[in-house]
Amino acid sequence: MVVAAALIPVFTGKGTIRVRTTTVERSPIRSLVSTNGKVEPVVNFEAHAPISTTVKRLLVKEGDHVRKGQLLLQLDDADIRSQAARARSQMTTAEADQTAQRTGGTHEELLTLESQLAKAQSALDLSQRHVESLRRLQRQGAASPGEVKQAEDSLQHAQLDVLLLQQKKKERYSQPEVAKVQAQVAEAHAAYAAAEDALTRSNLVAPFDGTIYSLPAKQGAYVQAGDLLLQEADLAHVLVRVFVDEPDIGRLALGQKTEITWDAVPGRVWNATVSAVPSTVRLRGARNVGEATATVDNQDLRLLPSVNVSVTVVTAEHDNVLTVQRDAIRIDDSRPYVYEVVGGHLLRKNVEISLQNLTRVEIASGLSDHAVLALSAQDSKPLTAGAAVRVVP
Repeated sequence: MVVAAALIPVFTGKGTIRVRTTTVERSPIRSLVSTNGKVEPVVNFEAHAPISTTVKRLLVKEGDHVRKGQLLLQLDDADIRSQAARARSQMTTAEADQTAQRTGGTHEELLTLESQLAKAQSALDLSQRHVESLRRLQRQGAASPGEVKQAEDSLQHAQLDVLLLQQKKKERYSQPEVAKVQAQVAEAHAAYAAAEDALTRSNLVAPFDGTIYSLPAKQGAYVQAGDLLLQEADLAHVLVRVFVDEPDIGRLALGQKTEITWDAVPGRVWNATVSAVPSTVRLRGARNVGEATATVDNQDLRLLPSVNVSVTVVTAEHDNVLTVQRDAIRIDDSRPYVYEVVGGHLLRKNVEISLQNLTRVEIASGLSDHAVLALSAQDSKPLTAGAAVRVVP
Protein backbone atom coordinates (compact mmCIF):
# COMPACT_ATOMS: atom_id res chain seq x y z
CA MET A 1 0.00 0.00 0.00
CA VAL A 2 1.34 3.41 -0.99
CA VAL A 3 1.71 5.84 1.93
CA ALA A 4 0.31 9.29 1.10
CA ALA A 5 2.61 12.25 1.52
CA ALA A 6 1.34 14.00 4.69
CA LEU A 7 3.77 16.92 4.79
CA ILE A 8 2.41 20.18 3.38
CA PRO A 9 5.13 22.69 2.45
CA VAL A 10 4.96 26.07 4.20
CA PHE A 11 2.75 28.46 2.20
CA THR A 12 5.01 30.97 0.47
CA GLY A 13 2.55 33.82 0.34
CA LYS A 14 1.83 33.65 -3.33
CA GLY A 15 -1.71 34.37 -4.49
CA THR A 16 -4.46 31.87 -4.10
CA ILE A 17 -5.03 29.63 -7.16
CA ARG A 18 -8.58 29.07 -8.34
CA VAL A 19 -9.05 25.39 -9.24
CA ARG A 20 -11.72 23.12 -10.60
CA THR A 21 -12.24 19.94 -8.59
CA THR A 22 -13.86 16.53 -8.65
CA THR A 23 -14.90 14.17 -5.88
CA VAL A 24 -13.96 10.56 -5.27
CA GLU A 25 -17.12 8.44 -5.52
CA ARG A 26 -18.16 4.84 -5.14
CA SER A 27 -19.51 3.46 -8.43
CA PRO A 28 -19.18 0.56 -10.83
CA ILE A 29 -16.40 0.76 -13.41
CA ARG A 30 -15.69 -1.18 -16.55
CA SER A 31 -12.51 -1.56 -18.54
CA LEU A 32 -13.43 -1.47 -22.22
CA VAL A 33 -12.05 -2.11 -25.66
CA SER A 34 -13.99 0.06 -28.09
CA THR A 35 -13.65 -0.62 -31.80
CA ASN A 36 -15.61 -1.44 -34.93
CA GLY A 37 -16.85 -4.63 -36.53
CA LYS A 38 -18.80 -6.11 -39.40
CA VAL A 39 -21.87 -8.33 -39.36
CA GLU A 40 -21.75 -11.67 -41.18
CA PRO A 41 -24.25 -14.52 -41.42
CA VAL A 42 -23.53 -17.63 -39.38
CA VAL A 43 -25.40 -19.84 -41.87
CA ASN A 44 -25.17 -18.43 -45.39
CA PHE A 45 -26.15 -19.56 -48.90
CA GLU A 46 -25.01 -17.96 -52.15
CA ALA A 47 -26.54 -18.93 -55.49
CA HIS A 48 -24.58 -18.36 -58.70
CA ALA A 49 -25.74 -18.80 -62.28
CA PRO A 50 -24.68 -22.26 -63.52
CA ILE A 51 -24.81 -21.13 -67.18
CA SER A 52 -25.12 -17.93 -69.18
CA THR A 53 -28.84 -17.38 -69.67
CA THR A 54 -31.76 -15.14 -68.67
CA VAL A 55 -33.71 -15.00 -65.42
CA LYS A 56 -37.07 -16.49 -66.39
CA ARG A 57 -38.97 -16.02 -63.11
CA LEU A 58 -38.11 -14.25 -59.87
CA LEU A 59 -40.41 -15.37 -57.05
CA VAL A 60 -38.97 -13.47 -54.05
CA LYS A 61 -37.82 -9.99 -53.16
CA GLU A 62 -35.09 -8.73 -50.87
CA GLY A 63 -36.04 -9.10 -47.20
CA ASP A 64 -38.46 -12.00 -47.76
CA HIS A 65 -38.45 -14.82 -45.21
CA VAL A 66 -38.43 -18.16 -47.05
CA ARG A 67 -38.94 -21.80 -46.09
CA LYS A 68 -36.70 -24.76 -46.88
CA GLY A 69 -37.57 -26.15 -50.32
CA GLN A 70 -39.39 -23.00 -51.46
CA LEU A 71 -38.85 -22.11 -55.15
CA LEU A 72 -36.98 -18.81 -55.32
CA LEU A 73 -35.91 -18.29 -58.92
CA GLN A 74 -36.04 -19.98 -62.32
CA LEU A 75 -33.56 -19.57 -65.15
CA ASP A 76 -34.26 -20.15 -68.83
CA ASP A 77 -33.04 -23.76 -69.09
CA ALA A 78 -33.71 -24.54 -72.77
CA ASP A 79 -30.00 -24.61 -73.68
CA ILE A 80 -29.01 -26.67 -70.68
CA ARG A 81 -31.78 -29.18 -71.43
CA SER A 82 -30.31 -29.61 -74.91
CA GLN A 83 -26.86 -30.04 -73.38
CA ALA A 84 -28.22 -32.63 -70.95
CA ALA A 85 -29.86 -34.55 -73.83
CA ARG A 86 -26.62 -34.55 -75.86
CA ALA A 87 -24.63 -35.60 -72.82
CA ARG A 88 -27.05 -38.45 -72.13
CA SER A 89 -26.78 -39.63 -75.74
CA GLN A 90 -22.98 -39.56 -75.57
CA MET A 91 -23.09 -41.45 -72.29
CA THR A 92 -25.39 -44.12 -73.75
CA THR A 93 -23.10 -44.55 -76.77
CA ALA A 94 -19.99 -44.76 -74.61
CA GLU A 95 -21.61 -47.32 -72.31
CA ALA A 96 -22.67 -49.39 -75.33
CA ASP A 97 -19.09 -49.36 -76.61
CA GLN A 98 -17.88 -50.48 -73.21
CA THR A 99 -20.44 -53.31 -73.12
CA ALA A 100 -19.36 -54.36 -76.61
CA GLN A 101 -15.77 -54.53 -75.41
CA ARG A 102 -16.70 -56.73 -72.46
CA THR A 103 -18.71 -59.12 -74.67
CA GLY A 104 -16.24 -59.12 -77.57
CA GLY A 105 -18.12 -56.82 -79.96
CA THR A 106 -21.58 -55.94 -81.22
CA HIS A 107 -24.14 -58.64 -81.96
CA GLU A 108 -23.46 -58.35 -85.71
CA GLU A 109 -19.71 -58.49 -85.17
CA LEU A 110 -20.06 -61.54 -82.93
CA LEU A 111 -22.21 -63.36 -85.55
CA THR A 112 -19.65 -62.61 -88.26
CA LEU A 113 -16.80 -63.79 -86.05
CA GLU A 114 -18.67 -67.00 -85.15
CA SER A 115 -19.29 -67.65 -88.85
CA GLN A 116 -15.64 -67.09 -89.70
CA LEU A 117 -14.57 -69.37 -86.87
CA ALA A 118 -16.99 -72.09 -87.99
CA LYS A 119 -15.63 -71.95 -91.55
CA ALA A 120 -12.06 -72.06 -90.33
CA GLN A 121 -12.85 -75.00 -88.05
CA SER A 122 -14.49 -76.82 -90.97
CA ALA A 123 -11.45 -76.17 -93.18
CA LEU A 124 -9.23 -77.42 -90.37
CA ASP A 125 -11.22 -80.65 -90.06
CA LEU A 126 -11.08 -81.17 -93.82
CA SER A 127 -7.30 -80.56 -93.87
CA GLN A 128 -6.84 -82.98 -90.99
CA ARG A 129 -8.74 -85.76 -92.80
CA HIS A 130 -6.85 -85.05 -96.06
CA VAL A 131 -3.47 -85.39 -94.33
CA GLU A 132 -4.49 -88.64 -92.65
CA SER A 133 -5.71 -90.02 -96.01
CA LEU A 134 -2.47 -89.12 -97.84
CA ARG A 135 -0.39 -90.62 -95.06
CA ARG A 136 -2.24 -93.98 -95.47
CA LEU A 137 -1.77 -93.80 -99.24
CA GLN A 138 1.95 -93.02 -98.77
CA ARG A 139 2.35 -96.15 -96.66
CA GLN A 140 0.70 -98.09 -99.49
CA GLY A 141 2.98 -96.38 -102.07
CA ALA A 142 0.05 -94.56 -103.69
CA ALA A 143 1.09 -91.01 -102.61
CA SER A 144 4.40 -89.19 -102.81
CA PRO A 145 6.17 -87.51 -99.89
CA GLY A 146 5.70 -84.15 -101.67
CA GLU A 147 1.94 -84.54 -101.66
CA VAL A 148 1.95 -85.38 -97.97
CA LYS A 149 4.18 -82.37 -97.19
CA GLN A 150 1.89 -80.04 -99.13
CA ALA A 151 -1.16 -81.36 -97.27
CA GLU A 152 0.60 -80.93 -93.88
CA ASP A 153 1.45 -77.30 -94.78
CA SER A 154 -2.21 -76.65 -95.58
CA LEU A 155 -3.18 -78.21 -92.24
CA GLN A 156 -0.75 -75.94 -90.40
CA HIS A 157 -2.27 -72.85 -92.09
CA ALA A 158 -5.77 -74.01 -91.18
CA GLN A 159 -4.74 -74.53 -87.54
CA LEU A 160 -3.24 -71.01 -87.45
CA ASP A 161 -6.44 -69.49 -88.88
CA VAL A 162 -8.54 -71.15 -86.18
CA LEU A 163 -6.10 -70.10 -83.45
CA LEU A 164 -6.11 -66.46 -84.59
CA LEU A 165 -9.91 -66.34 -84.75
CA GLN A 166 -10.18 -67.92 -81.30
CA GLN A 167 -7.70 -65.38 -79.90
CA LYS A 168 -9.62 -62.56 -81.57
CA LYS A 169 -12.83 -63.79 -79.98
CA LYS A 170 -11.19 -64.03 -76.57
CA GLU A 171 -9.17 -60.78 -76.57
CA ARG A 172 -10.52 -58.71 -79.40
CA TYR A 173 -9.51 -55.29 -78.01
CA SER A 174 -6.05 -54.08 -77.03
CA GLN A 175 -5.35 -52.39 -73.70
CA PRO A 176 -5.09 -48.90 -75.30
CA GLU A 177 -8.48 -49.45 -76.96
CA VAL A 178 -10.02 -50.53 -73.63
CA ALA A 179 -8.50 -47.50 -71.85
CA LYS A 180 -9.83 -45.17 -74.55
CA VAL A 181 -13.40 -46.44 -74.20
CA GLN A 182 -13.18 -46.25 -70.38
CA ALA A 183 -12.07 -42.62 -70.65
CA GLN A 184 -14.94 -41.86 -73.01
CA VAL A 185 -17.41 -43.40 -70.55
CA ALA A 186 -16.00 -41.37 -67.65
CA GLU A 187 -16.05 -38.16 -69.69
CA ALA A 188 -19.64 -38.79 -70.84
CA HIS A 189 -20.78 -39.45 -67.25
CA ALA A 190 -19.09 -36.26 -66.03
CA ALA A 191 -20.66 -34.18 -68.79
CA TYR A 192 -24.10 -35.61 -68.07
CA ALA A 193 -23.72 -35.06 -64.29
CA ALA A 194 -22.63 -31.44 -64.89
CA ALA A 195 -25.59 -30.85 -67.21
CA GLU A 196 -28.02 -32.40 -64.71
CA ASP A 197 -26.53 -30.31 -61.89
CA ALA A 198 -26.86 -27.11 -63.95
CA LEU A 199 -30.43 -28.10 -64.82
CA THR A 200 -31.24 -28.63 -61.14
CA ARG A 201 -29.66 -25.30 -60.17
CA SER A 202 -31.66 -23.53 -62.85
CA ASN A 203 -34.66 -24.02 -60.55
CA LEU A 204 -33.33 -22.47 -57.37
CA VAL A 205 -34.91 -23.55 -54.07
CA ALA A 206 -34.16 -22.45 -50.51
CA PRO A 207 -31.79 -24.92 -48.77
CA PHE A 208 -33.03 -23.87 -45.30
CA ASP A 209 -35.41 -21.48 -43.55
CA GLY A 210 -33.95 -18.00 -43.80
CA THR A 211 -34.09 -14.48 -45.18
CA ILE A 212 -33.21 -13.21 -48.65
CA TYR A 213 -30.80 -10.40 -47.79
CA SER A 214 -29.19 -9.78 -51.18
CA LEU A 215 -30.86 -10.09 -54.59
CA PRO A 216 -28.74 -8.84 -57.51
CA ALA A 217 -30.78 -10.87 -60.04
CA LYS A 218 -33.63 -9.16 -61.92
CA GLN A 219 -36.41 -10.91 -63.79
CA GLY A 220 -35.72 -10.96 -67.52
CA ALA A 221 -32.09 -9.91 -67.07
CA TYR A 222 -29.24 -11.77 -68.78
CA VAL A 223 -26.67 -13.33 -66.43
CA GLN A 224 -23.24 -14.75 -67.12
CA ALA A 225 -22.17 -18.13 -65.77
CA GLY A 226 -20.93 -17.57 -62.21
CA ASP A 227 -22.86 -14.32 -61.61
CA LEU A 228 -24.31 -13.95 -58.10
CA LEU A 229 -28.09 -14.42 -58.17
CA LEU A 230 -29.08 -14.12 -54.51
CA GLN A 231 -27.94 -14.63 -50.94
CA GLU A 232 -29.93 -16.22 -48.15
CA ALA A 233 -29.03 -16.45 -44.47
CA ASP A 234 -30.50 -17.49 -41.16
CA LEU A 235 -30.44 -14.05 -39.55
CA ALA A 236 -31.82 -15.23 -36.19
CA HIS A 237 -28.15 -15.48 -35.18
CA VAL A 238 -25.38 -13.45 -36.81
CA LEU A 239 -21.64 -13.28 -36.40
CA VAL A 240 -19.90 -9.98 -35.70
CA ARG A 241 -16.27 -9.90 -36.81
CA VAL A 242 -14.54 -7.53 -34.37
CA PHE A 243 -11.41 -5.65 -35.50
CA VAL A 244 -9.18 -5.14 -32.43
CA ASP A 245 -6.07 -2.95 -32.56
CA GLU A 246 -2.85 -4.82 -31.82
CA PRO A 247 -2.14 -3.24 -28.37
CA ASP A 248 -5.56 -4.34 -27.09
CA ILE A 249 -5.47 -7.96 -28.28
CA GLY A 250 -3.89 -9.22 -25.05
CA ARG A 251 -6.86 -7.91 -23.05
CA LEU A 252 -9.34 -10.16 -24.83
CA ALA A 253 -10.60 -13.50 -23.50
CA LEU A 254 -13.33 -15.94 -24.42
CA GLY A 255 -16.71 -15.22 -22.89
CA GLN A 256 -16.19 -11.49 -22.28
CA LYS A 257 -19.33 -9.36 -22.52
CA THR A 258 -19.69 -7.54 -25.81
CA GLU A 259 -22.08 -4.75 -26.75
CA ILE A 260 -22.99 -4.06 -30.38
CA THR A 261 -24.55 -0.82 -31.64
CA TRP A 262 -25.51 0.28 -35.13
CA ASP A 263 -25.98 3.90 -36.18
CA ALA A 264 -29.01 2.93 -38.27
CA VAL A 265 -30.88 1.86 -35.09
CA PRO A 266 -30.05 4.56 -32.49
CA GLY A 267 -30.33 3.52 -28.85
CA ARG A 268 -30.41 -0.23 -29.56
CA VAL A 269 -27.75 -2.42 -27.96
CA TRP A 270 -27.21 -6.07 -28.90
CA ASN A 271 -25.52 -8.13 -26.19
CA ALA A 272 -23.10 -10.93 -27.03
CA THR A 273 -19.94 -12.64 -25.77
CA VAL A 274 -16.53 -13.11 -27.33
CA SER A 275 -16.60 -16.49 -29.09
CA ALA A 276 -13.09 -16.42 -30.62
CA VAL A 277 -9.97 -14.36 -29.93
CA PRO A 278 -7.44 -13.29 -32.58
CA SER A 279 -4.82 -15.80 -33.64
CA THR A 280 -3.01 -13.52 -36.11
CA VAL A 281 -2.50 -9.83 -36.77
CA ARG A 282 -3.04 -8.39 -40.23
CA LEU A 283 -3.13 -5.00 -41.90
CA ARG A 284 -6.60 -3.53 -42.32
CA GLY A 285 -6.38 -0.14 -43.95
CA ALA A 286 -3.84 1.76 -41.86
CA ARG A 287 -4.39 -0.43 -38.75
CA ASN A 288 -2.76 -3.61 -37.50
CA VAL A 289 -5.68 -5.59 -36.13
CA GLY A 290 -6.63 -9.00 -34.87
CA GLU A 291 -10.05 -10.41 -35.64
CA ALA A 292 -12.22 -11.58 -32.74
CA THR A 293 -15.76 -12.85 -33.20
CA ALA A 294 -19.01 -12.65 -31.27
CA THR A 295 -22.29 -14.43 -32.04
CA VAL A 296 -25.36 -12.22 -31.59
CA ASP A 297 -28.97 -13.24 -30.96
CA ASN A 298 -30.89 -11.39 -33.67
CA GLN A 299 -34.41 -12.80 -33.38
CA ASP A 300 -36.03 -9.56 -34.58
CA LEU A 301 -33.75 -9.63 -37.68
CA ARG A 302 -32.76 -5.98 -37.26
CA LEU A 303 -29.02 -6.54 -37.74
CA LEU A 304 -28.26 -7.09 -41.41
CA PRO A 305 -25.27 -8.85 -43.01
CA SER A 306 -22.36 -6.72 -44.23
CA VAL A 307 -23.25 -3.64 -42.13
CA ASN A 308 -20.55 -1.88 -40.09
CA VAL A 309 -21.20 -1.70 -36.34
CA SER A 310 -19.60 -0.27 -33.22
CA VAL A 311 -18.33 -2.84 -30.72
CA THR A 312 -17.52 -2.50 -27.03
CA VAL A 313 -15.84 -5.44 -25.28
CA VAL A 314 -15.96 -5.41 -21.47
CA THR A 315 -12.55 -6.78 -20.49
CA ALA A 316 -13.10 -6.28 -16.72
CA GLU A 317 -15.83 -4.95 -14.43
CA HIS A 318 -15.89 -3.98 -10.72
CA ASP A 319 -18.88 -2.84 -8.63
CA ASN A 320 -19.00 -0.38 -5.72
CA VAL A 321 -15.38 0.73 -5.85
CA LEU A 322 -13.71 4.12 -5.41
CA THR A 323 -13.49 5.90 -8.75
CA VAL A 324 -12.39 9.32 -9.86
CA GLN A 325 -12.46 11.39 -13.00
CA ARG A 326 -9.56 10.33 -15.23
CA ASP A 327 -7.95 13.78 -15.59
CA ALA A 328 -7.46 14.01 -11.81
CA ILE A 329 -4.70 11.40 -12.08
CA ARG A 330 -1.16 12.59 -12.73
CA ILE A 331 1.96 10.54 -13.43
CA ASP A 332 5.46 11.16 -12.09
CA ASP A 333 8.23 8.64 -12.76
CA SER A 334 5.57 6.13 -13.80
CA ARG A 335 3.84 6.51 -10.43
CA PRO A 336 0.32 7.92 -10.28
CA TYR A 337 -0.57 10.69 -7.82
CA VAL A 338 -3.29 13.28 -7.19
CA TYR A 339 -3.65 16.71 -5.60
CA GLU A 340 -6.21 16.52 -2.81
CA VAL A 341 -7.73 19.80 -1.56
CA VAL A 342 -7.32 19.84 2.24
CA GLY A 343 -7.93 23.00 4.32
CA GLY A 344 -7.63 25.28 1.30
CA HIS A 345 -4.27 23.86 0.21
CA LEU A 346 -3.09 21.19 -2.19
CA LEU A 347 -1.83 17.93 -0.69
CA ARG A 348 0.02 15.59 -3.04
CA LYS A 349 -0.92 11.95 -2.52
CA ASN A 350 0.46 8.90 -4.23
CA VAL A 351 -2.26 6.42 -5.19
CA GLU A 352 -2.63 2.95 -6.60
CA ILE A 353 -5.02 2.51 -9.49
CA SER A 354 -6.77 -0.54 -10.90
CA LEU A 355 -9.32 -0.52 -13.72
CA GLN A 356 -9.59 2.46 -15.99
CA ASN A 357 -11.51 3.52 -19.05
CA LEU A 358 -11.79 6.64 -21.17
CA THR A 359 -13.46 8.72 -18.42
CA ARG A 360 -12.79 7.21 -14.96
CA VAL A 361 -10.12 5.37 -12.95
CA GLU A 362 -10.53 2.96 -10.03
CA ILE A 363 -8.56 3.94 -6.92
CA ALA A 364 -7.21 0.82 -5.24
CA SER A 365 -5.57 2.68 -2.32
CA GLY A 366 -4.41 6.12 -1.22
CA LEU A 367 -7.77 7.97 -1.02
CA SER A 368 -11.00 7.83 0.98
CA ASP A 369 -14.63 8.34 0.02
CA HIS A 370 -15.62 11.89 -0.94
CA ALA A 371 -12.06 13.20 -1.13
CA VAL A 372 -11.92 16.40 -3.20
CA LEU A 373 -9.26 16.39 -5.92
CA ALA A 374 -7.94 19.27 -8.00
CA LEU A 375 -8.29 19.00 -11.76
CA SER A 376 -6.69 22.14 -13.15
CA ALA A 377 -6.16 25.83 -12.35
CA GLN A 378 -8.63 28.26 -13.89
CA ASP A 379 -5.84 30.47 -15.21
CA SER A 380 -3.70 27.52 -16.40
CA LYS A 381 -1.29 28.07 -13.50
CA PRO A 382 0.77 25.01 -12.49
CA LEU A 383 -0.38 23.08 -9.43
CA THR A 384 2.16 22.44 -6.70
CA ALA A 385 2.02 20.77 -3.32
CA GLY A 386 1.13 23.25 -0.56
CA ALA A 387 -0.31 25.90 -2.88
CA ALA A 388 -3.29 27.83 -1.51
CA VAL A 389 -6.40 27.20 -3.61
CA ARG A 390 -9.99 28.30 -3.89
CA VAL A 391 -12.48 25.91 -5.43
CA VAL A 392 -14.49 27.34 -8.35
CA PRO A 393 -17.39 25.74 -10.26
